[in-house]
Amino acid sequence: MNRFTEEYWDNLYLTGDTDWDIGYVSTPLKEYIDQLKEKSIRVLLPGAGKGYEAEYLYNNKFHNTFLLDWSGKAIEKFKRRVPDFPKENIIQENFFSHRKRYNLILEQTFLCSIPIEDRYEYVKQMYNLLYSRGKVVGVLFDYDFGKPYPPFGGTINDYEKLFAPYFLIKLMDRCYNSIKPRMGRELFFILQKP
Repeated sequence: MNRFTEEYWDNLYLTGDTDWDIGYVSTPLKEYIDQLKEKSIRVLLPGAGKGYEAEYLYNNKFHNTFLLDWSGKAIEKFKRRVPDFPKENIIQENFFSHRKRYNLILEQTFLCSIPIEDRYEYVKQMYNLLYSRGKVVGVLFDYDFGKPYPPFGGTINDYEKLFAPYFLIKLMDRCYNSIKPRMGRELFFILQKP
């Protein structure tokens, strides 16, 4: 499966080599979260890193929010920053091994950490982690980084082909509310499990 190991990610968080980390909840996800009415839903943030979106959800009364990351170092940073977040909702695990179910999965460029050849497994796992009619909502890089290590990009056509066999694509379009350094290089999407 993914050749980038727990140790690989821990090392990035130890060295601070995390250029993708903007230091706060991303605007597209914040605005999506702000319009959600049902706060009791089960929400998963896979590959959450330092968990800014999980922190934002929890602080806005989404108490069934679960943070999942493979890196113990990223999780340590989250726990220090958000000590009140329920310990039982923090999961240190390989995403592909996780087996719980959720109403909503929020994706903050996590797919872009996964090599192209492993992406179909990612889609199947997302499908399996959702209840019927559950959604995957989030942000993907619409850009080819041209590197043999994460982040890996893609195009809208790549992502549509990837998701279409499993999900109804409700929306996939260029983000209008990206942060300035990412403007024109992000897609916002909403997928629904049939």
